[in-house]
Amino acid sequence: MLALRLTRVAHPAVQLRRLTVAAASAGTGFLLLSSLAYALRHPDDPSAALLRLSWCAVPLAATAYLAVAVARTDPGTRPRSALSALGLGPGRLMAVSAATTALACSFGALLALLVFLQLRGGGLADLPFDGAASHFLAADKPLPVPGTLILLAIVPALASAAVALALRPRETKPPARAREAKGGATEPARSAKVQADAGGSPAEGTGAPSGVLLEDAPGPEDDPEPGEADPQRPLPPRRPPTGLPWGIAVLAAGLAVEAYAGRTPASSGASTTALPGGLAADSTPVLVGWLLTALGLALAGPGLTHLCGRLLQAAGPGAVRLLAGRILMEEAGRIGRPLGVVCAVASGAYAMGVLYEGSTPVLGPLTALGTLLVAGCTVATLLTAAVEARQARADVTAALLRLGAPATTLRSAAALRAGVLLAVFVPLTFLIADLAALPLTR
Repeated sequence: MLALRLTRVAHPAVQLRRLTVAAASAGTGFLLLSSLAYALRHPDDPSAALLRLSWCAVPLAATAYLAVAVARTDPGTRPRSALSALGLGPGRLMAVSAATTALACSFGALLALLVFLQLRGGGLADLPFDGAASHFLAADKPLPVPGTLILLAIVPALASAAVALALRPRETKPPARAREAKGGATEPARSAKVQADAGGSPAEGTGAPSGVLLEDAPGPEDDPEPGEADPQRPLPPRRPPTGLPWGIAVLAAGLAVEAYAGRTPASSGASTTALPGGLAADSTPVLVGWLLTALGLALAGPGLTHLCGRLLQAAGPGAVRLLAGRILMEEAGRIGRPLGVVCAVASGAYAMGVLYEGSTPVLGPLTALGTLLVAGCTVATLLTAAVEARQARADVTAALLRLGAPATTLRSAAALRAGVLLAVFVPLTFLIADLAALPLTR
């Protein structure tokens, strides 16, 4: 009930992001139902039906990734002290976020079912495209109800589980002062108490100035709670992302697998993997290599973003470069991974275009839908991550404006950040795409 109320009273921008998740869920659900229709049309070829069903894993992962990004930017489920006092702690807010995601994905799955039945010939003649794809979607075969419900429940279940896993409450390690407070008084406090009981001055045991009472000395009750920041103690610097070496290693492994697949001649008896929509790959290692390169770019994205921030601050930076570089370093983990995923999808699309340059491959409607779905989800995830980063630094931006920083400086820093990221990631995407398509074009 709380998830329904938060969904109803949310801001229009939040509702738009939830509708994006619902649209992605509808597209993925339609692809799953289409694979079921293909299995009904070809009962004697279960391997091909299983292959088509396995290709739905990529849009499914993109939809779950988008759902997690949208759940992170939902202001209604953000932990607050007032909500914790009412019993809505981080754990229950995580459950509300998962329920809201499941609700949006269930709406999309229901929409996919209605469109699927209408294209099969659902009998609603007043609606357009009634029975337009009856042969393609096996309208002459009865639709199994259990299998249909299971396929439609995959997207809401996976998306809500991913949101619950991403937003689960994490226990932070308490600082040293908090651990001392939980373990008892410190050694100077104990000695002061002993001397006070003996009639001595508390200031002699604690090293405090004379005239300072024991109640005025800092005690365990003055220490911050575990998870709260001490305003008088500077925060430790954020550790840089550690995924850049792993990303480079996985990327190199993917390119090596593709080069090996390109050098290996395809034998007549070798099994080839056919892609949907009339595309074909020479061998399964090519697909494995593409997946590894995409994973490598996703892992290396935060590290590259952090490196861009360091480069901006090199060689005597001014105020704009220093501000842009520090923000990039701070938001490397939040922006870098979606940016790496977008580069992976763009490199795959570019490599496919280079591979089929000069020919006209026939892309079926399902392949076009899957490609559009994956590309749209990755771009929407990047935009949502940018919104999350803007919300995270809202207090810093307001503080800079209160201190007299001109708005043009903030806009110049934002334009500089975007320009540096484009200057680094766009050539890298083209380079990886050329290297990925090179073994297949020789």
